[in-house]
Amino acid sequence: MEKQKFYLTTAIAYASRKPHIGNTYEIIMTDAVARYKRQRGYDVFFMTGTDEHGQKIEDLAKAEGISPQNYVDNVAGDIRRIWDRMNTTYDHFIRTTDCHHKKAVQHIFKKLYDKGDIYKNEYEGWYCIPCESFVPESQLKDGKCPDCGREVTRTKEETYYFRMSKYANRLIKYIEDNPDFIQPESRKKEMLNNFLLPGLQDLCVSRTSFKWGVPVDFDPNHVVYVWVDALSNYITGLGYDVNEQGELYSKYWPADVHIIGKDIIRFHTIYWPIILMALDLPLPKKVFGHPWLLSGMDKMSKSRGNVMYADDLADMFGVDGVRHYVLAEMPYASDGTITYENMVKRFNTDLANNLGNLVNRTVAMTKKYFDGVIPTPGEETELDADLKATCMTAIEKFKENMDTYHIADAEAEVFEMLRRANKYIDETTPWALAKDPEKKERLGTVLYNLTECIRIGAVLLTPFLPETAEKIFAQINTDKTDYASIEAFGTLESGKTVGEATMLFARIDEAAFMKAIAEKEEAQRKAKEAEEKAKEKPEPMPQVDISAFAALELRCAKVIAAEPVPKAKKLLKLQVDLGYEQRQVVSGIAKFYKPEDLIGKKVVLICNLKPAVLCGVESNGMILASGEEDVKVVFLDESVRPGERIR
Repeated sequence: MEKQKFYLTTAIAYASRKPHIGNTYEIIMTDAVARYKRQRGYDVFFMTGTDEHGQKIEDLAKAEGISPQNYVDNVAGDIRRIWDRMNTTYDHFIRTTDCHHKKAVQHIFKKLYDKGDIYKNEYEGWYCIPCESFVPESQLKDGKCPDCGREVTRTKEETYYFRMSKYANRLIKYIEDNPDFIQPESRKKEMLNNFLLPGLQDLCVSRTSFKWGVPVDFDPNHVVYVWVDALSNYITGLGYDVNEQGELYSKYWPADVHIIGKDIIRFHTIYWPIILMALDLPLPKKVFGHPWLLSGMDKMSKSRGNVMYADDLADMFGVDGVRHYVLAEMPYASDGTITYENMVKRFNTDLANNLGNLVNRTVAMTKKYFDGVIPTPGEETELDADLKATCMTAIEKFKENMDTYHIADAEAEVFEMLRRANKYIDETTPWALAKDPEKKERLGTVLYNLTECIRIGAVLLTPFLPETAEKIFAQINTDKTDYASIEAFGTLESGKTVGEATMLFARIDEAAFMKAIAEKEEAQRKAKEAEEKAKEKPEPMPQVDISAFAALELRCAKVIAAEPVPKAKKLLKLQVDLGYEQRQVVSGIAKFYKPEDLIGKKVVLICNLKPAVLCGVESNGMILASGEEDVKVVFLDESVRPGERIR
């Protein structure tokens, strides 16, 4: 029997910067859905990628002195690296600089123009560069962009417009006839009440004020604007072009779901469906606008200094630790939050204590009491029946939640089931049963039920914690890992020997972890302050003529010995070789250098400075260094000879 197809996408990430954990949540969530659907037997096609055109990228590339293509190549590579690090299983990574995509976008634009749905006009109004969006005055919030809250600029230019107004009533009817098209429900009400019902304005779909975009082939002064360019990726990535559908397009379109952030819901539920209507193409079945992942209570931004990155978090918590946190913490419709404290608490509670401890105890007891052989279950008690019922209920609730994109609720069902299994250990006390030879069969039943519960949990957790699930399957030595195997309790095979009981997650010392984070953040704060201070224009010093500088005798000196000055925390006593003589110099660099760091190095010495006594030690000269809070000694190249004059 042919598998049922399932096509899902993320929004394509804007290739202007490295994505933070809030951006990365989307690819992790979509991957969990894709893995789940594959488990359920669907023929899944999962697409993600990057949006690589626009004024912002053109400006950023110019600031770095590189071409826009080089700029997006670097950022797109970074995005893909993070997607891969998060163990996501996308089938295609589209870039809007791909040749096929650009060609197809030109053809789409021309078809809409030939149809009369695109016309030339002039735009004058407000524009948000970070969002790449024109903003009608009626939608400004306190004079700023309604989406990102940043400043908008007044602009005027010739553009092509798309007749959105022509299709507004048709879209309203489609939404009313397909109540599940926009999810959650609150997003649908927002689109209808705030945008569609008050009346749609036509949409600007080309630009002349910058060049980094897909050229309009019949009017080269224009580039295709983001709405036709970026949104079309969902079909061009399947091979669609105006004159050819492509095998993947014919098989997978329409999309079963676009998974996107709530901040771009308008573009995907109004602009994109109307473009498809104008092209006479089917609309996606569902658009799910997930909430934001906030840093504490604030939106993540570099200016606030509260940005977290997925790869950094993976270094601290492991990839599955990061996947678990964001999937478990993000509610269905309201914003989630991430802090280091919460990550440590959830890691320890859910992963180390609940899941990891359960697996470790069960495998260890099977090793200890049954020589590692999974026992055959015996007569069932009420406690056993209750555990089995909990498992089967969890499976059904898990499916309901996953099928409706209540991802956090689905994962919560699994961990509630695992908590019940831990309680079952306390209720059955297998260590006490092991002391009575007559209760060997009962002990075997308990350990079998625990191992089967763990197996079911690992199957359910595979979309969320794929690496961990594989480790669990290896520890309990089972190949019963598919979804069909959990339709009934008791599929686990008795008589097999379990693997080694290894720790899945090591508990994190919260106090030590938070101290390390605080120290790291303080170092970053100081580095940022130093960087900003370095950018400040220094107070001008009195001008001097060349004779004043010439009066300084600067020479290369090699450090041959160094030691701390007693009772002086800031001072080091150096012995330096000038080639023609040796001298003793005292320098206030003990906070920044150890004596062994300096020995053998060549420094710049002011030789004709009057001798001075510092903390009872005579100093005959001064070495040159930069900085105040972070002092760096000026070291000379090895090829410079001691005593050589510095001019």
